[in-house]
Amino acid sequence: MKSPTTLPVDVTTTDDDLTLEDTDRVSGRAALVGNVKAALAVSGAVRSTLGPRGMDKMLIDDDGKIMITNDGATVLEAAKVEHPTAQLVIETSKNQDKLARDGTTTTIIILAELLRNALELTRSGLHPTTIIQGYQKSLEICRKELPSLAKPIASASDLNKIIGTSIGKKIDSSMLDLVSKLAIESSESIGAGHVDDERMLVKRISIEEGALGDTELISGFVTRKQRLDQSMPGRGESCTIAVIDGGIEVPELEFDAELEISSIGVKDGFDQRNREKIIKMVRKLSSLGVGIVILRDGVDYMAQNALREAGITCFRRFDKDDLNRVAEQTGAKISRSIQELEVGQLGSCTSWSQRKVSGVNYLTILSDVGRGKTLIARGSSAALREEVIRTFDDALGVAVRVSGPAPMLPGGGSTWSYLANQLRRKSTKLSDRGQLAVEGYADALETIPRVLAENSGQDPVDRVLQLSAAQSTMGPWMGCDINNGSLIDLYDAGIVDLRLVIENGLSGATEGAISVLRIDDLLWAKVEPGHPDWNEEEVTD
Repeated sequence: MKSPTTLPVDVTTTDDDLTLEDTDRVSGRAALVGNVKAALAVSGAVRSTLGPRGMDKMLIDDDGKIMITNDGATVLEAAKVEHPTAQLVIETSKNQDKLARDGTTTTIIILAELLRNALELTRSGLHPTTIIQGYQKSLEICRKELPSLAKPIASASDLNKIIGTSIGKKIDSSMLDLVSKLAIESSESIGAGHVDDERMLVKRISIEEGALGDTELISGFVTRKQRLDQSMPGRGESCTIAVIDGGIEVPELEFDAELEISSIGVKDGFDQRNREKIIKMVRKLSSLGVGIVILRDGVDYMAQNALREAGITCFRRFDKDDLNRVAEQTGAKISRSIQELEVGQLGSCTSWSQRKVSGVNYLTILSDVGRGKTLIARGSSAALREEVIRTFDDALGVAVRVSGPAPMLPGGGSTWSYLANQLRRKSTKLSDRGQLAVEGYADALETIPRVLAENSGQDPVDRVLQLSAAQSTMGPWMGCDINNGSLIDLYDAGIVDLRLVIENGLSGATEGAISVLRIDDLLWAKVEPGHPDWNEEEVTD
């Protein structure tokens, strides 16, 4: 007997269509188009800031505060975006800023162009997976090409070239040399390669006095603080310093503790014992020869007179970072309490003072013991002082990251142009459709010299062709002068990029683009998900 034929069962029912009824969904090509548009929108916000002739952006916050800058990282940090892909792009720029402290705008432009070119390739029939493989192959080729371009640092002026290229467009030319000098001095104190110490060891502070040109770097610590009591000493020489991660206070009672007063004088006796504890702490500081005590917490009112009588100046309510900075600068070791303080934990300074500037009290501790520095940005305009600090941050970030045997690459977009030409040359050896993706990757890299020319008011096509021809005959360190379009040797002109910036920019842009290309479905929930209906049903046998 012939067995009955089993027909395929259609498991798709009308009920299944209701599974995502509370979710907006965009899938397939529509998802890719939306993601590319979001990335291009972010790129467009910073595209005109690229290069020494890039334009400025005016940023206005919710309180009406205005900031004018052409730093791409600052612009994107202030941007308000809701699209998830735009947020991913901005996160890529933050990672670039964190790892390399430069190249954020370049990274975002390349990422967006990689996506734009990928969208065009999909219209030609290429699958996103094929494009991803081509982009990965291109990144591998670029990484292998960079060592042949790189040059070692031969003199101190080379470091100036790298920093000048990084910050030249971010600050007035009159301040460029000063900020570069201060950044190099700070990096020498910190030590090359110690990128984790960059923020901690160098304090930045803005003081409303003098002119911008009076900005200086001191071997010491400065912060907005005033001493506990104005009758305490306000300055001193060769002083011993104690740094306490606590206060001069009696321990507070537990939340549910009770004090039972059974006879007259019990309360007075309790207060007397607390007073004796406080006096004992101050006497210990005095016996150790402490002149300044720096506290993280507060000071009991009973300790104020005792400190003043002992000739000890007290500063309280320091945050953890400043506590660490004072300890590092003075050679002190932070003690958890005065009771545990020992002579070996004390620090020292050559001098200290408290002074008032424009109604604000500043504590200055000078010492050559530690590696710490303080950048004091001076000037009458708060906005300009903050711009100096931001530029110094970038310059110092680049300076401490100059490491390796050959950290210099051609600037002015020439590295990107050279890599693009190498990719096109090697793509001809590929036999599959991935060749198109490699060419698309090359086009994205070549966007950088194109945008630099646009922002300089020059014809981008002419400049890119001129640059490509010059590099093929005279070498990769040839570039175009943005002032007159003539060919120049970039090393001699001091237009140098940090290799770390280029390498991280390549990786960040490629990985960001690949992350977006892997997305084929976007889902937005309209309502908060609730409990499944079956949880509310009564289970019966």
